[in-house]
Amino acid sequence: MAWSVAPQASWVAEANRGERPEFRPIPGPFNAAALIEDALERSQIADEFADDDFVEPLGIFCQALEETARLTPLGRWATQRYLRRLLDVRLELEAHEAAHPALADEAIVEPIFVIGPPRSGTTVLHRHLGAVAGHRVSRGWEFTRPLPPPDPETYEHDPRILKTADELEFPQAVATGLRSIHTYSAQMPKECLSAMSFATRTEEFISRYNVPSYVDWLRTCDMAPAYAMHRRVLRVLQQRMPPARWVLKSPVHLQAVPTLVATYPDASFVVTHREPAQFLASVSSLVATLRSAFSSSVDVVSIGRYHQSLYQRSLNTLVDHVDRNVLPPDRTVHVSFKDLVADTPATVASICERIGVDPTAGRLSSNIVAKEVREDAAGAHKYQPSDFGLDNTDISRSFERYRTRFID
Repeated sequence: MAWSVAPQASWVAEANRGERPEFRPIPGPFNAAALIEDALERSQIADEFADDDFVEPLGIFCQALEETARLTPLGRWATQRYLRRLLDVRLELEAHEAAHPALADEAIVEPIFVIGPPRSGTTVLHRHLGAVAGHRVSRGWEFTRPLPPPDPETYEHDPRILKTADELEFPQAVATGLRSIHTYSAQMPKECLSAMSFATRTEEFISRYNVPSYVDWLRTCDMAPAYAMHRRVLRVLQQRMPPARWVLKSPVHLQAVPTLVATYPDASFVVTHREPAQFLASVSSLVATLRSAFSSSVDVVSIGRYHQSLYQRSLNTLVDHVDRNVLPPDRTVHVSFKDLVADTPATVASICERIGVDPTAGRLSSNIVAKEVREDAAGAHKYQPSDFGLDNTDISRSFERYRTRFID
């Protein structure tokens, strides 16, 4: 079955025709200076942001939105809401840090990072390791609206849960095919990628929008401010909660392994591996569907080629990082998706043993983990690699170094 954009509900067409006032975007182009001024006026927290390392990438992103994203009216409205939230949270974070200077000394102790390409078992391992007693994953609402710091007494019914649910579930309501590919909600564990978006140096922008000029900038920029923001958010999230070991996950860490390790020098790493031909079309399908929610045109071939280039570079470079011990050998475990599918309980037990975790202390049964791994292997969405300009022979050739080391 060839990939195609899923049908959209009638209200989406009405909104794009301007017939739904509640979804009418603010007139005018996206502009970093205007967004910053608007955030300062609305917040009344400060007269200016504490630092400006987010301004350049925000400006490049805004220009790309106007030039190449082809946003629908509903897409402009949703993007305005999204960028407003990012700047609002950044201001709130700066104010909170100024009021609590000791927060800068708060340690993030021995976190566990699950990293690897999409559809390689990262999600289920993230959930399983996060369910171990004494461990913690961040839920969707926490990485979306981290302030004020979560409190144990209100954690399960925090008012931000409903507010975040509306934003996170909105793209799934617009792009009806998204739920069958990748479901997410305010209460589900969330990739830590979102914490980096407050620095406006993030792959999250690229997943949502066709912004090639921003892609070019992000590829060569210093990611230290993004990882500093990541750490700042974790400090806030743990400030009032019982001590716990963080379990974090995102494929984007493959693009900046040295910076990740430098930011969290005592971290452990679970690195998953899968045949590239099996995940490239899958992640391309997800991104194409996500972009279709708010764009009038989606170039699926360029999406496929982008992901092949992205992961060819990062996974082949991963071989160098392993050879040079950038990832600490005594705190890194490599996991074959093939092994995870063949014997899930044994593979999970081996992972836990390597990183010093009691595999019996989890709240997820091995049957649940095995079921989710099988579903991940099968995939919920059907398509052909050629739909995205992908050729299996070319993929095998371009990933030869990675495949020789971790797949064959």
